[in-house]
Amino acid sequence: MAHIFSVRELTQAVKATLEGEFPIVWVRGQVSNLSRPGSGHVYFTLKDGEACLAAVWFKSQQWQPAAARAALVNGQELVCAGRLTVYPPRGAYQLVVEMVQDQGLGALFLEFEALKKRLAGLGYFDQERKRPLPGHPVRTAVVTAPGGAAIRDFLRLAAERGHGSSIRIHPVLVQGDEAPGQIIRAIAEINAQGWAEVIVLIRGGGSLEDLWAFNNEDLARAVFNSAIPVLTGIGHETDTSIADLVADMRAATPSHAAHLLWPERGVLAQMVDDAQGRLQQVMRGFLGRREELLAAREQALSWLSPKAKMSRTLERLRDLEKSLARLGRNMVERRAANLRQSGRFLARSLDDRFWQTTRLRLERAERDMAAAMTEALRRRDQEMSNRTTALAGLDPVRPLDKGFCLVQRPNGKGYLRDAAQIDPGDIVCIIPRRGRVTAKVLSTQDEAGIIC
Repeated sequence: MAHIFSVRELTQAVKATLEGEFPIVWVRGQVSNLSRPGSGHVYFTLKDGEACLAAVWFKSQQWQPAAARAALVNGQELVCAGRLTVYPPRGAYQLVVEMVQDQGLGALFLEFEALKKRLAGLGYFDQERKRPLPGHPVRTAVVTAPGGAAIRDFLRLAAERGHGSSIRIHPVLVQGDEAPGQIIRAIAEINAQGWAEVIVLIRGGGSLEDLWAFNNEDLARAVFNSAIPVLTGIGHETDTSIADLVADMRAATPSHAAHLLWPERGVLAQMVDDAQGRLQQVMRGFLGRREELLAAREQALSWLSPKAKMSRTLERLRDLEKSLARLGRNMVERRAANLRQSGRFLARSLDDRFWQTTRLRLERAERDMAAAMTEALRRRDQEMSNRTTALAGLDPVRPLDKGFCLVQRPNGKGYLRDAAQIDPGDIVCIIPRRGRVTAKVLSTQDEAGIIC
């Protein structure tokens, strides 16, 4: 049975073989994906027209002058000396650089810089001419390769974000000599249709050669002249093409393009919840103020109503009646006490016959006084009853109990007293004892009986 390797065993075997076969090599290539993290190491890719090689220049191996390290730029042509090895965590082989020699900038890089300078002079990159993207676009045209990972990521995020958008995919090549022409025709077709709100031009990452289709001057002109805003998401964040510079907005990646077009649905839901909360708070405040105003007006109306006035008058009459009765009782008691005291005095000085006569007179005087007080109270009660009846007769609501109704003039302009105050076609409010009735005036009749 053949030996079964573990991943680690196989990787170590390949690493040992590679390092044994290539202890030191010289490699020529163009720099791309240059990275300088805080560790001091330098990471980059060496590539030519057909292949690429990952390279790392460790800080401990950087014995050349610092100016040589600082001068490294993307697009630079280098000859590197180093050893080949395998990086086990990724299972990828790489060049561990020990020395670099500058060979100048690559031809593609120089061509890119020349085109960039020329188009910048024509105003293709001016920020003033760039238009904002539509918020929450519902009609989106995407120009890309239909089977690539870029469109899959874009569509997946588009389905998870925003509140829904119709997306039309315009399939094109995104690499090779025929790619620029196909992309230009797709942009022209989208503009002619006039359906889309935004054009999205996306492609996955790659080398400078892979992305060269987007460094075409004719394509830059098509993006510049597009009547519809153009959003690009070409390559990775470190990749910048001429199309990116001309577009109205550039996304770092195809996925980032979807992020720029549509917000997360959770954010939209939170915005709706916040708006609902603010609306409820405003409505509660509005209703609270209306309730306070209604309560104040109800209290003022109850205080000024005829019923309240009559109630206060009756209460005042009852207080006066009690005061009058109390004063009458006090007066009678004082007179009786005076008479009793006088009787006792007379009893000591007069004979029995005179005392009897005086006592009878005193008793008759008490009865007359009591009768007079009773009559005064009766007249007072009668006066209060008359006033109560008069107040009740002034109650504007009381006739409604007998079947009468009040008629309110249009727009609440008081109550109807004369047929001349309204015209045919007016809307009036009829107020019976309970409820309200809205009616339309068909005709009116004056005192002479003439119908209007």
